[in-house]
Amino acid sequence: MINLMPGSTNLATLEAIWRDELAVRLDPSAGAAILDAYERVKAAAAGEAPIYGVNTGFGKLASIKIKPENTAELQRNLVLSHCCGVGELLDRKTTRLMMVLKLLSLGRGASGVAPETVAMIENMLEADITPAVPAQGSVGASGDLAPLAHMAAVMIGEGRALVNGEMMNGDEALATRGIKPLTLGAKEGLALINGTQFSTACALAALFDGWRHACTAIASSALSTDAIMGSTQPLNAEIHQLRGQPGQIEVAAVMRAIMDGSEIRESHRHDDSRVQDPYCIRCQPQVTGAALDLLRFAARTLETEANAATDNPLVLTGEGMIVSGGNFHAEPVAFAADQMALAISEIGAIAQRRIALMVDPTLSHDLPAFLTPDPGLNSGLMIAEVSSAALMSENKHLATPCSTDSTPTSANQEDHVSMAAHGAFRLSRMNRNLGRILAIEVMCAAQGVEFRTPLKTSPALLRLLETLRQTMPSLKEDRFLADDIENVYGLVQSGAFLDGIDMPVLGEGESR
Repeated sequence: MINLMPGSTNLATLEAIWRDELAVRLDPSAGAAILDAYERVKAAAAGEAPIYGVNTGFGKLASIKIKPENTAELQRNLVLSHCCGVGELLDRKTTRLMMVLKLLSLGRGASGVAPETVAMIENMLEADITPAVPAQGSVGASGDLAPLAHMAAVMIGEGRALVNGEMMNGDEALATRGIKPLTLGAKEGLALINGTQFSTACALAALFDGWRHACTAIASSALSTDAIMGSTQPLNAEIHQLRGQPGQIEVAAVMRAIMDGSEIRESHRHDDSRVQDPYCIRCQPQVTGAALDLLRFAARTLETEANAATDNPLVLTGEGMIVSGGNFHAEPVAFAADQMALAISEIGAIAQRRIALMVDPTLSHDLPAFLTPDPGLNSGLMIAEVSSAALMSENKHLATPCSTDSTPTSANQEDHVSMAAHGAFRLSRMNRNLGRILAIEVMCAAQGVEFRTPLKTSPALLRLLETLRQTMPSLKEDRFLADDIENVYGLVQSGAFLDGIDMPVLGEGESR
């Protein structure tokens, strides 16, 4: 059980919760602020002054006053009417992370929900009740209304949820764990469905996978460099210090360490007729290093957003006011998602060029065509390279910015929106594409290095090869390769190729 401190939960904790599907609870110290805001909203609901979402309608209907006796019905209607999500369901792990982020937001004590409502989310996470949340339907302002409504629906016994791998109605899901549905009080439905938690959860999940992929690309590029007998001179520390870009400096340092002790490298250090390697080898620190810097920029934004109160209106307990604002607008998340999309696309683009280099006998420094011992009779990794090109091209299209698009909604009340939801959700597809590109690169680079026998690569890269060969044997003759690609992709996803290597971490200047 993870104890969450609203306002100061870090990325490492969120990643552990996401990867391992951990149960969480808010730190008890958050209870006083939650209760204070709840009591203020409860009093306001009984008063005469119109307060948006407390005793009024919503959006363009905010001018319509709601009677106190209709409070519960208003909130229930709000949740049900907003359950308009469509398309594929958000994956289980990211749905749980979305719920955790909603807990953190409510835990700031500015949303006005009852302590029992907070406890409901905690109990659902612990009881393994995961709402079925369609991934499409949010424009990223006024919050992620449709996705969060599908979460809230289960809390009131509606909607659908996954329990032990079985999909069932919300009331049935709660009943399997002896949990009673909530009756929502003033503003509670609005507090649950308003906010950026869907977009932020999708972006965080992409960040965690994207960072792992970036680190894997550092290792795979080092293996590719040895496969084509490339030079390590471009990794010279002073070159990168003279530029000063932190990600670039880190990538070069890690590559130097990974390739240290390579017999292949030592065999051509002198009297090599080649003066320079192609950019995909020579400029790997500059490209992937810049991607690390972008991912870190996004990480800072997303860590802040994960700890933010983003619904509307907010209870300002210090001033004794309930005030309408715009924290639900997900522009920071949209910008972060677009930055990550660029990084993911470019990591894959330069990796794909290394694949193309290795299968081309005119460029690979005497490797056999398409990395097969008997080219002609066998096609080797010819079409694996084509698949990597298709994935690279798809990611280039998916990297088109989403944050620059907006369309007015809700009768022009919500006239500028962030598009953060699909901007963040599309990153999971991009990461899957990138992971498979890197899998194909490792497959090609391993073949190339093995063709250099009896010369050996470095000890670190030999361990990587051993990990690979436990899953995929060398390609001696043509065979059904789709399964190999998927199996190696599984190793990329698990981080298996990073074992024993000190890679950069999201915190600047650190190594894991």
